[in-house]
Parts: sequence; structure tokens; C-alpha cells
Amino acid sequence: MAYQRKQPTVHAYQKVQKEMKDGKLKQVLFFYGRETYLSNWATEALISKYISPVSKELDVSQFDGTLVNVRDLINTCETLPLFSEKKLVIVKDFVPLSGIKRKGFTEEDEKKLIEYIKDLPKTTMLVFMADTADKRRKLYKGVAEAGAAYEFSPLEEKQLVAFIQKRLKSAERIAKPAAITQFISYTGYYDKESDYDLYCLENDIKKALFFSQTPELTLADFTGTASANMDTNVFAMIDALSKGDKQQGFLLLHNILQSGENTYKILALICSQFELMFCVKEMQTEGLTLSAMVNTLGVHEFRIKKAVQFAQRYSVDHLRKMLKRAYEVDKNIKSGELEQGLALELLVAES
Repeated sequence: MAYQRKQPTVHAYQKVQKEMKDGKLKQVLFFYGRETYLSNWATEALISKYISPVSKELDVSQFDGTLVNVRDLINTCETLPLFSEKKLVIVKDFVPLSGIKRKGFTEEDEKKLIEYIKDLPKTTMLVFMADTADKRRKLYKGVAEAGAAYEFSPLEEKQLVAFIQKRLKSAERIAKPAAITQFISYTGYYDKESDYDLYCLENDIKKALFFSQTPELTLADFTGTASANMDTNVFAMIDALSKGDKQQGFLLLHNILQSGENTYKILALICSQFELMFCVKEMQTEGLTLSAMVNTLGVHEFRIKKAVQFAQRYSVDHLRKMLKRAYEVDKNIKSGELEQGLALELLVAES
């Protein structure tokens, strides 16, 4: 079977940027996804494009989506702009679009809103925002049909590197590509279930810029002020074990346990990392390329690269053995046969 290299993704912020430039943005928009940094950027871009600074307070209306009622929302949308090109109505954290039931928002309200947005006044732009989207909901389908929905997902690696480089450049500083890549790995931006986003990243860059005394930032400058997430610490522990350094492995395990993280979550993450390495190792044996692994596993390329790096230090049989042992430890903890901390220590000792 032939695999094609994955084409670069056109991110939602790029789509909004282009459609706004071409005058093709719809009147009803739904911004959702993990990267609220970018969805907030998009709303600010709309304000800059369509709203006059002299009447911003009157021509931009913002609502709390956990509280707003449909009647007030419609009345505001019917208001004409004063000096601006558009009346901009922004509804933040509109949980009904995430599939969450909300007190005070009935099925009748949902039907009424769906019907209303079909014929929104030409002078109004209505923007809904939420963390997630429930595409099965009639409301989502109605919004998508009347306007457009944009998912603000994590940036691709090249886009993320460019994000970092842009902020370094604005501060008249530089960093080697290798240091930036290792910094990204350290933050756990692409790790499964990670809550580390661009707001966190920008804050860590600012801290590194403040504490560094040289024109060129090193990896130590970045990691010296940033906090590694649990995924990164688990990978570091596995890295130490793969090198035969059990003392470092135990130290990292104790640090993870002392962080207050739930033991089941820690073990689930360890199992997840070994599962990924096992799959990658088998695929390497079969001769699959990196792009084929990404397509088959549905895992971000950045995580695959890390798994490949660590999997090289293990045989397929050893990874199978460790994965089986991790499942046994999980069973022993849940059945109460072993104390949680001791069970994890035994798993590290046998790695």
C-alpha cells in the first residue's frame, strides 16, 4: 500500500484571515477548540476590521453564553451600528453548542435561535465561542448552515516554531532551531490530554526573555523558567530507564507522585507511552514511514517522533513484556493487591 505525505493543514486562523481579506466571511460564526488564544485573536481581528474606534463600546456587544437569553440576544442583533461597518455581537462560552444542557435555554429557545440566524440583519455579525463543539446538535448544524464553524486546534509544528520565532524577533533575540524544538518537546504542547496552550507558551517565552542575559536563548534559558507537564516527566522517566539509569527513573517517579497527580492517571499515561512505542516499533519493523505511522495511528507527528526516539532503545519483545507488566500493575492496584506507590516502584524496578 502506498502512503502519501500528509499535506500541511490550513489552520482556522489562516482561514479567517483570508476570508476576511477577501470579504467572504459569513455573518454567523462559531469559534471553538483548544486554542482560545487564536479564537480570541480572531475576534479582535474582526473588531479591527469592522468596528470604528469611536463607537466601539456601542457597536460591540459581548454576552456570557452561560447566562444570556435568546430574547436579549436577538434584540441586540437587531440594533444598527452607529459609526461602524457592522454591529458585532460576541457570545462567549456558549455551552449549548458544546452539547451541554443549560438552565434557561430550552428546546424552544434553540429552535427560535436557529430560525433567527437564517435571516440575520445584514449589518450584524454574530460570533459564538465555546471550548468544544457537538456536531450532532441541531443548533450546531443550524449555525454551520447559516454561517461557518472554525476549529482552533493546536498549531502544526512549523506554525508553532514560527510563533516562537516571531516573539523572539520582536524582542530582538534569537534561538537555534534545535533549542526551539527541544523546548516544544519539554512543554508537552503536543502530548495527549495536555492543557498546555499558546497562552502558557507565550508566558514561558516572556519569562525566558526576562531571565536570559544573552542575545541568543539556549534550551536551558527556556527550561529554566518553564514547568514541564506530567507527560514530559513520564517520558523523561522512560528515557532514564531505557538508558539503564534506574536511580534517575526512581527519582523522576517520586517527583511525579509528589506533584499530587492521581496514581491511576500516572499509570494510564505510562501505559499510553509504552503502547505508542510498541506500535511504532512494530511499524518500523514492517518498514512504514513516519507519515504512514501518523496516518495509521492518528497521533500527532511530534509525538510519533518522540516515540521513535525512545523505541529504538527497546526490542519489540521487551516493549511487549513491559506493556503486559503495566497492565498487570493496573489490575493489582485496582484490585487492592498492591499499594499504589509500591506498585509503580516495582514497575520501574522491572523496566
